[in-house]
Amino acid sequence: MASGNKDLLLQTRDLQAFYGDAQALFGIDLEVGKGEAVAIIGANGAGKSTLLKALSGLVRVPPDQIHWRGLPLGGRAPSEIVRMGLALVPEGRRLFPSLSVQENLLMGQESGRTGPWNLERLFKMFPILQEKRNQPSTSLSGGQQQMVAIGRALMSNPELLLCDELSLGLAPIVVREIYNALPEITSEGMAVVLVEQDVSLAQRMTQRLYCLQEGRVSLQGNSSDLTREQIRQAYFGL
Repeated sequence: MASGNKDLLLQTRDLQAFYGDAQALFGIDLEVGKGEAVAIIGANGAGKSTLLKALSGLVRVPPDQIHWRGLPLGGRAPSEIVRMGLALVPEGRRLFPSLSVQENLLMGQESGRTGPWNLERLFKMFPILQEKRNQPSTSLSGGQQQMVAIGRALMSNPELLLCDELSLGLAPIVVREIYNALPEITSEGMAVVLVEQDVSLAQRMTQRLYCLQEGRVSLQGNSSDLTREQIRQAYFGL
């Protein structure tokens, strides 16, 4: 739990989300404090990606169901939400195929926000991107494309980074390289929400954890305190 209102960045209250007439989220209550790393786990179809889409404006929800620094966030346009300080690393990377690696990264600056993240710092964290900066983004491996997607989001200098399935489809060595960058990303107070299929990895990399099951929170707590059995029961609804 975020410690005091001054540290609370994001809060959802009875968050509900729909795709047409089909309801995907049922009353999600979630908090993220300044500098926190929070995991969202759950089986396929549990509502994890829908939650991130609602937070980033890709799924519209009523204004008062999401608050950012105490201000209603629900229903705002994605571009406005980025300018307010939230950035999404989407599932599947969603790079611009017609742009080079560097051009994709520079798209993150369109938010107009200032802060510590720039090309020089990104290239120091992911040296391979500097080496391939002038190549088409489509020529990169899956792991390298994931680095570009993370870098593009960081270039908007967010206060909260929303990461959807960073490890999906990547080799373990690449996953380790990407997650090894997380301490630097959070070192200056940036908060991170990680949607992650690898439960053990999610527990290791975060302070708090929420498990979703069929669009509802089935378990929440400090990541290090939750047992495998508690998570198994919450994950599968046993």
